[in-house]
Amino acid sequence: MPSCRTSDEIPQDGGTAIDAVDQQLIDLLRANGRASYAELARQVGLSSPAVHERVAKLEAAGVITGYRALVDPPSVGLDVTALIGVIESDSVDDTGLEEAMRAMPQIEDCWRVAGSEGYLLKVRVSDIPALEATISALNRIRGVARTRTTVVLSTKWEGRHG
Repeated sequence: MPSCRTSDEIPQDGGTAIDAVDQQLIDLLRANGRASYAELARQVGLSSPAVHERVAKLEAAGVITGYRALVDPPSVGLDVTALIGVIESDSVDDTGLEEAMRAMPQIEDCWRVAGSEGYLLKVRVSDIPALEATISALNRIRGVARTRTTVVLSTKWEGRHG
């Protein structure tokens, strides 16, 4: 007999069904990854052990991939943010290119994109000379034909809860 999902369950790639309570837990943890199981339990109307079990299942299924501290970049000396589009050469080796970019600590985020650019990078550096050095280093990577850079003037928000 075919299985039926209620409209409040969202299928995930790994076959994990996310119900409304799981989604509420995910939303709460995205807003405050340090929330205790007791606090989460109060907000979703379950016991702490039930919340702990649900969160553990979401972690095991790869839905929740980790927790991290968000910092103010200028407070740690990263005063310049730029978005860099990477245009690949015809003979690009995606694996080698991605490994080389992953090794660059200035690259905070990397997305594979459609369009004239193959990758879009979010880079944070201390100053414009450091940005120039990062762009030069990117352009020396085998498989990079050229880059296109947009310097961020100000950040209005980052992340949906930022």
